[in-house]
Amino acid sequence: MLRIENLHAEIDGKEILKGLTLEVNAGEVHAIMGPNGAGKSTLGYVLGGRPGYEVTAGSVTFNGPEGPCDLLEKEPHERAAAGLFLGFQYPVEIPGVSNVQFLRESLNAQRAGRDEKPLSGAEFLKLARAQADALGLAQDMLKRPVNVGFSGGEKKRNEMVQMGIIDPAFAILDETDSGLDIDALRIVGDGINRIMRRPDKAVLLITHYQRLLDYVKPDRVHVLADGRITRSGGAELAHQLEREGYAEVVA
Repeated sequence: MLRIENLHAEIDGKEILKGLTLEVNAGEVHAIMGPNGAGKSTLGYVLGGRPGYEVTAGSVTFNGPEGPCDLLEKEPHERAAAGLFLGFQYPVEIPGVSNVQFLRESLNAQRAGRDEKPLSGAEFLKLARAQADALGLAQDMLKRPVNVGFSGGEKKRNEMVQMGIIDPAFAILDETDSGLDIDALRIVGDGINRIMRRPDKAVLLITHYQRLLDYVKPDRVHVLADGRITRSGGAELAHQLEREGYAEVVA
């Protein structure tokens, strides 16, 4: 579903990704782990199309619902319409913008990109309330400005509500476990499984720690160090990293 070949990328003239190669098939969950500064978040930003990150070599092919495409040739909104979802380590606050309006406009913009009819207000509210209930997000938070005054856990659950509403084919989740307590971690993990654990979907989890992987069982775990995938394995690799640390395993 996603094939990355020899990807090089830089920001402000500094090379961060240095020949990264990775393939994620439909129906799979892959975890990317690695030390600070290894390029994990950069990988997510490059795939999502964040401005300021320049790809200098390599290719990314995405085979979503509309068929295969060169992901790097698409604008960020086109990547989203093609079925890509990027979850942020630090979800931003958007004062003055209603959460429910933001979510409705996001969904209908993507539906328009796929030549689908927009959902009516009633249809959308039914969907949004169902997703919020499933993630344990209070209904009144749908009416508040996006992420304004939300705790870290509420921001992450709100992001999972967004993912449930948009229903992407491929989700890149950048440290979704950051800022979550034990209960919120379980709720978010269950949400990822409920929304994305399907034969026609795939997930790339970017994380420092093994704890989220207790809830979202990965098919493959990759170690990212110095801009490259240096080691890959099964779920046991995450446990080894937890026991021994990155320095020992990377060495």
